[in-house]
Amino acid sequence: MTHSFQPIFPPACLGILGGGQLGRFFVQAAQDLGFTVCVLDPDSQSPAAQISHHRIIADYLDEKSLEKMAHLCSAVSTEFENVPALALDFLHQQGVYVAPLSNAVSIAQDRFAEKAFLSKLAAKTGIEPVPYAMITNEQDLSALPMHLFPGILKTARLGYDGKGQFVVASQADLKNAWVSLGRVPCVLEKKMPLALEVSAIVTRGFDDHVAIFPLAENVHKAGILHLSIVPARSLSPEAMVQIEKAAKFIVRELQYVGVLCIEFFILTDGTVVANEIAPRPHNSGHHSLDSCLTSQFEQQVRALARLPLGDTRLISSVVMLNLLGEVWLRFEDSPPWDRILEMPSARLHLYGKHAAKVGRKMGHINFLADSMDLAMQDAQQAMQILGIVAD
Repeated sequence: MTHSFQPIFPPACLGILGGGQLGRFFVQAAQDLGFTVCVLDPDSQSPAAQISHHRIIADYLDEKSLEKMAHLCSAVSTEFENVPALALDFLHQQGVYVAPLSNAVSIAQDRFAEKAFLSKLAAKTGIEPVPYAMITNEQDLSALPMHLFPGILKTARLGYDGKGQFVVASQADLKNAWVSLGRVPCVLEKKMPLALEVSAIVTRGFDDHVAIFPLAENVHKAGILHLSIVPARSLSPEAMVQIEKAAKFIVRELQYVGVLCIEFFILTDGTVVANEIAPRPHNSGHHSLDSCLTSQFEQQVRALARLPLGDTRLISSVVMLNLLGEVWLRFEDSPPWDRILEMPSARLHLYGKHAAKVGRKMGHINFLADSMDLAMQDAQQAMQILGIVAD
């Protein structure tokens, strides 16, 4: 299927597969630019569907629903990597401009393919993936080299935010963990001596123009992103250049059109290794809603509509604090948002989710300040107000 690569102008309809908070921010960014939006998601109460012009409540592989989306939309993207590649292929075959295409998304959907891809590029990027081994059957368990222990066992597909993974210290631990995961294909990654985790959010347009956001330093709690700090505090200039070059090379090698996140580890000896690829806007880029000239979601809209990419310059130091369901469960009525909003640096973003659950991402706060120290102080004050325990 070929397309004329002319820009798509508002009020054309753009489609998004997936209705979570990433889809919600996409809808808002598209509407700000004058587009109408169609959301396809199985959940009738999804955050994105609440505010979109068109809602299709259906399974991602329901062909009649995909045909309806194709009829409505000039272009379609995906909110998260676990949308079936077949859905993207079906829309493409219907003549809709789809970005990114399924061949790029499918690499990030499968950790086997992702690791092989990163390994293949290492000679050119200078960055290897985390040492790993693939596990597809019980015989693989006993054949693993001991240098991979202690390690982290992850399902090859459908894992995110710490789900579908176990820390294992021995082959006995490994077997128990693999059985607990249902004996599905898995990857064992060596647990590395981390000094820092960094994410690079990069966008490639249809014309091969590439723009990268300022690198974020990320802090996790229980496998879920807790804080993103921009600019990254402990990153050497040499590592920054290496990561930015690698990110641009990777997005081009994938022939990826849209917003992509690549997570990197900085080890205690200064070595940079590649962790994983997320073919979508990323939680660690939520700061850009307030801290950059162009947000990652506006950038996603621009790339999908074949418009010029925006300027990604940072206009303020920022700390992004994730708000999980525990915050809501801690208070009888509602968290004290008035105390947060009286802080001049705070920009509160709530996702419109109806049920708070432990570990569920319900919102975030961006703290903007003239210095990183001031932004971090305000983030710590907010954590005290909301009862969030810092590590």
